[in-house]
Amino acid sequence: MKQLSRKAFLKSAGSELLSESLPPKPYPYKDPSNKDLPRHLQKTSTGINPYVGSWGETQILHLLRRTLFGVKKTDLDFFKGKSMNECVASLLSLPPNPPFPPLNNYGNNPNQNDAEVPYGSTWVNAAVNPNIEGARILSLKAWWTGLLLNQDRTIREKMTLFWHNHFATETITVQDSRYSYKHHAMLRANCLGNFKELLKQVTLDPAMLSYLNGEQNTKTAPDENYGRELQELFTIGKDLPQHYTEEDVKQAAKVLTGWRNNRLGISSFFDSNKHDTGNKTFSAFYNNTVITGRTGANAGLLELDDLLNMLLAHQETAKYIVRKIYRFFVYYVIDDSVEKNVIVPLANLFRSNNYNILPVIETLLKSEHFYDALNKGCMIKSPLDHLVGLCRQTNLVFPDNSDAQKQYGHWQVVQFSAQTANQDLGDPPNVAGWPAYYEDPQYYEIWINSDTLPKRNSIADYLLYLGYSRFGFKTVIDTIAFAEQFSNPSNPDQLLTDIITLIYPNDLSATTKNFIKTSFLLSGQTENYIWTDAWNLYKTNPSNNANKDAIKIRLQALLKYLFGQAEYQLC
Repeated sequence: MKQLSRKAFLKSAGSELLSESLPPKPYPYKDPSNKDLPRHLQKTSTGINPYVGSWGETQILHLLRRTLFGVKKTDLDFFKGKSMNECVASLLSLPPNPPFPPLNNYGNNPNQNDAEVPYGSTWVNAAVNPNIEGARILSLKAWWTGLLLNQDRTIREKMTLFWHNHFATETITVQDSRYSYKHHAMLRANCLGNFKELLKQVTLDPAMLSYLNGEQNTKTAPDENYGRELQELFTIGKDLPQHYTEEDVKQAAKVLTGWRNNRLGISSFFDSNKHDTGNKTFSAFYNNTVITGRTGANAGLLELDDLLNMLLAHQETAKYIVRKIYRFFVYYVIDDSVEKNVIVPLANLFRSNNYNILPVIETLLKSEHFYDALNKGCMIKSPLDHLVGLCRQTNLVFPDNSDAQKQYGHWQVVQFSAQTANQDLGDPPNVAGWPAYYEDPQYYEIWINSDTLPKRNSIADYLLYLGYSRFGFKTVIDTIAFAEQFSNPSNPDQLLTDIITLIYPNDLSATTKNFIKTSFLLSGQTENYIWTDAWNLYKTNPSNNANKDAIKIRLQALLKYLFGQAEYQLC
């Protein structure tokens, strides 16, 4: 498929303003060794000092767009009137209880009978069943999509997806839905916790041990797969002028020998008989660290702790993780100014706080840099951001939990649509995650090409007009209810302004707004009363189909146009 250039994307999406509103496209570069961007192409000189500028709807919406999957009007109303500190504190206050696990939604299908797990019950602790493994994986993905659609007003879902991308595993490779569920639950529970603890749990996680061959790693046949990715992708990174060595990879593999999976117990365990008990000597990159070989039942944990301490002691680890956080929540360009004023100070904060994740996220979300005008509306939405955000912004109604087959079936249309747009939840393309978060120099632009852009517009049109019908339920956008939630929907100027404020990160010019209003709400005429009279006529007799259709058709056309613009692809 053909990748669209930035100019072609703007043209194909019908944007009138984006080419002027976005910061200039920087030269390709590779951080952190290349810091020679010309000053006029460096985005901003702001840093992590607390933001002290104006605080209102614009700043709140920017914060919510980056921390939630789409912003509903009720979300905006909830945070309005709160200070920046109160908003950030609320977003970072995660409820302690995990969600109820995924259910058997497939049991009503006679070809997918699950004798052990009754229909409507959870399968996460059941025995593995190869005959219905595919159905359970689809259940997991639908359930996860449902969590995004029904997210609380916290950063939890975004952080869980961040770590899913960072510690990527693929259900299609793991081949055990219970392991994949447990991996998700582990990321979710630790998403704002301690990075060392998260690293430890990921290393011993059954899904990761399966995915990167850790369970096959023995003293007689060391497997270097996880030892390599632990350094290259999970901690140190690979784009450094000086690097760890192949011997470091081999030594890390020896440290990690002996860990095994217990499919019956859905857990991992340490087999000391398969562990390499010799000393492991690392290169000068790690200050010639020697990890003393151990014996006995605790040897695996003790040596793992030494290995993680060594990795975290290296200053590049904190900077590498902070850069990934920055690209996920702020922007992909890390020039000399960003490196100096944002990355390094946040990395120092990360290290000084014993690698606790929360202080880093909190400082970033309260920083002057985060609210810099040049960091607003500059990210291309991921498919999940686009689709889940579309559903949430329009208050799309899904089936309740009285019927798992019906509910999961309708969640699946969102998951499948994101998958066709190249973001398959639960199955990133490889261990490095989705290329949009690491592929230099395109990054987020990878999400948009000649194949995916029409698909994004198509699903929006589908939910606006036809809707998705399955199991006796229709999921379709109620455009009238969407309009009714705003303060003065009978006033076409106010209605259009309220909609654009909610769904676009950057405002449109008065000329463009007037064009849109005239074309859709006024049906090509020029006087506001054309819409006002039609709206009021509907409100006086909402059961009259002619009155209702006169409003509905205009709103559908309006939203189709707005969702089809390049501005809607940004957050």
